[in-house]
Amino acid sequence: MTQTSENVTWLTQEAYNKLKDELAYLTGPARTEIAAKIAAAREEGDLRENGGYHAAKEEQGKQELRVRQLTQLLENAKVGEAPAADGAVAPGMVVTIAFDGDEDDTLTFLLASREYASADIETYSPQSPLGSGVIGHKVGEDAEYELPNGKKASVRILKAEPYRD
Repeated sequence: MTQTSENVTWLTQEAYNKLKDELAYLTGPARTEIAAKIAAAREEGDLRENGGYHAAKEEQGKQELRVRQLTQLLENAKVGEAPAADGAVAPGMVVTIAFDGDEDDTLTFLLASREYASADIETYSPQSPLGSGVIGHKVGEDAEYELPNGKKASVRILKAEPYRD
């Protein structure tokens, strides 16, 4: 099966290993734990009014969704080095932009898949309008992207550095 570049997620070896470990846990010990919770709740009797049973089944559904997400992500992942600190915007970089050339109206974000998202920094996907608009541009250059209303917006790249977590 051929993958288009839009479906590929670039991951560092460290991120790939972390996601593989999460998948192994979810398909092993976590499945055993949830099965035990469901069995214990089932023994409590009437399933229609059994809150513990319904909560465990809901947890199981969320867990299996995450397993499918991780499986798909890892199947389409390319493992590589973090981007070079050469000033060009690429996935895996922390980017600071100025809107419409206004050096006071700035945004700093991580350009990465949501698997990298953290509470520390806002994350934009490389496939998002802003993400795809700035990729490949160098510090000091202007980039354009399309707003949801169809209009174009212009930003200036102020900074682009590899992300370090």
